[in-house]
Amino acid sequence: MTKKLILLLAALTTVVVAGGAFLVIWSTRDRQPTDNFAPSSSGRVGDNEAIKAGKDLAGQKCTGEGPGVLTTLPMDPEDFSIIVPYGLVVGGHVTPIDHQYFAPKDYKSARDSYEVYAMADSQIVDISPRTNERGTEYRFVFSMTCTFLYYYDLVTSLAPDIKTEYDQNLRNGHADVDISVTAGQLVGRIGGQTLDFAVWDTTKPLEGFIVPEHYQGERWKLYTADPLDYYSAELKELVLSRYVRTAEPISGKIDYDIDGKLIGNWFQKASGGYSGPGGGQEGYWKGHLSIAPDLYDPTAFIVSIGDFGGEALQFAVKGNAPKPEAVSVESGLVKYELVKWSYTKADGSDWDRMSLTKGAKLVVNPGNPVQGCVMVQLIENRKLKMEPFPSKSCASVSGFTAAARIYER
Repeated sequence: MTKKLILLLAALTTVVVAGGAFLVIWSTRDRQPTDNFAPSSSGRVGDNEAIKAGKDLAGQKCTGEGPGVLTTLPMDPEDFSIIVPYGLVVGGHVTPIDHQYFAPKDYKSARDSYEVYAMADSQIVDISPRTNERGTEYRFVFSMTCTFLYYYDLVTSLAPDIKTEYDQNLRNGHADVDISVTAGQLVGRIGGQTLDFAVWDTTKPLEGFIVPEHYQGERWKLYTADPLDYYSAELKELVLSRYVRTAEPISGKIDYDIDGKLIGNWFQKASGGYSGPGGGQEGYWKGHLSIAPDLYDPTAFIVSIGDFGGEALQFAVKGNAPKPEAVSVESGLVKYELVKWSYTKADGSDWDRMSLTKGAKLVVNPGNPVQGCVMVQLIENRKLKMEPFPSKSCASVSGFTAAARIYER
């Protein structure tokens, strides 16, 4: 998930109890690119800017421009169950996640159980390793043109021919490769966890990040694109059959900022934006705050706090109100009681977050105990005062204390 810095973080493990079952999603911090780049504030970059951004992300190893067509799935259809949309918040991923997940049929499968393929004729322009207690995992960046790329992460082993090239070009924590692959070519294997996947289109920077400069540490986020726009017709039909989310955009969303409103991402003042005060060191997420719609059921919203009593945690809100898109400077002090949540299927039964269903709904059991209170106040359009109160009800707190934090965007 840098010539600046290679992060070796243990994978974040989330275990969510839902109807007696559990879901484990592995996710990790990505490798950072090196050159600085920010899109124009107009929301759409010019041709030269788009090509420059793509070349930076591809390590200058790309040709041509324009979108590509993805014709092959990264995993065999029988090897994965669902596609988790963009926008999950979990553990240290405090802001909505910039990749989807291909969820394996069996989370208890051994490493290397499932084959991973190139999705189109493309160039592998980077392979970055990450070693943890489970072994080494790999992040791939594929370039189709200088404005269109896609990537994988958490691949547990490399195909033999790819490994040969990788071993020959491994320098300073990543392999500076330029390997031509064809659609459907085996590039590696995965097992026991999800496969990260996203596409980047540098001609279409996201418009829902108020301050793009905050994301310089992970610049690809600015170009996260809807994969459905790039699949072949046949492949799109298959992909849609594995989607759980039914609300538009059904591939998910990560950029929810509205200027002057509470909704979206916030970063603790002078903390360095997304990368944090250490420039991406472990714990970079402690200064992050996100208050945004749930990834499956956007009628509900999730409060995601990088430091809630010393932990990065996520909560639903008791009563699901007031909606963050309606909270402004004029709203004054707002309190949210924080609770755990689960999901139900269309028939009202519990959903285990692993099996295929359509249109899962977020539910808060009335008996769920309050996990704490968070107090927020927009003091300027782009300045927020926030204080969490773990294990306290909102009725028991009357105002901010000296521990209140200031966030900005």
